[in-house]
Amino acid sequence: MKTKKHDTRWMVSVALMAAIVIVLANTPLGMIQLPVIKATTVHIPVILGAILLGPSAGAILGGVFGICSLVSNTMAPTLLSFAFSPFMSTTGIPGALKAIWISVGCRVLIGVASGWLWKLLERLKVNQNISLLLTGFVGSMVNTVTVMGSIYFLFAQQYAQAREVGVTAVWGLIMGTVTAAGIPEAIAAAVLVIALGKVLIRVFRKMNIGMAGIQVI
Repeated sequence: MKTKKHDTRWMVSVALMAAIVIVLANTPLGMIQLPVIKATTVHIPVILGAILLGPSAGAILGGVFGICSLVSNTMAPTLLSFAFSPFMSTTGIPGALKAIWISVGCRVLIGVASGWLWKLLERLKVNQNISLLLTGFVGSMVNTVTVMGSIYFLFAQQYAQAREVGVTAVWGLIMGTVTAAGIPEAIAAAVLVIALGKVLIRVFRKMNIGMAGIQVI
């Protein structure tokens, strides 16, 4: 079997997925209104891209997601933007580097983790629907857990000050966010990934892109 890493169709496909990420990140389409909170959908094309085009594509798409988050928190700052934008850092260069990790690094991990999990499930010959469901759920939780975990370990003091609580209360607030926002987001991601993934997998196989005969490492 002929192996191609980055042929034209692969690159075009990554570019199209990246465009979807950018659109979602900059429009209300990036949010799903749930009964209590809003769940983001921006990570969905990152997960799908990792499934369809491999972990390296997932990393690129995650990076695009992260840059969009960084720009958004810089141009329209919120209470916690110091944790996502190096330009909003309250602790100088160390804080700026931490913010880059949270906004970009953690989002790159979404694509990498989703891509390799999908490969593992395929190798284990797990049912496709179950694989899509698990990859969607885990990919979304990687986003929530790495971002909120990094905020706890890197910005606990600043987070406490922003929320006007004691440092000892930060862990409870972080876990509350993971439970209230992270789990609904992961469920939504799992449902969307299985619904869209089944269709896209057939399309990409017919077009012989990414997962269909082109191994992307």
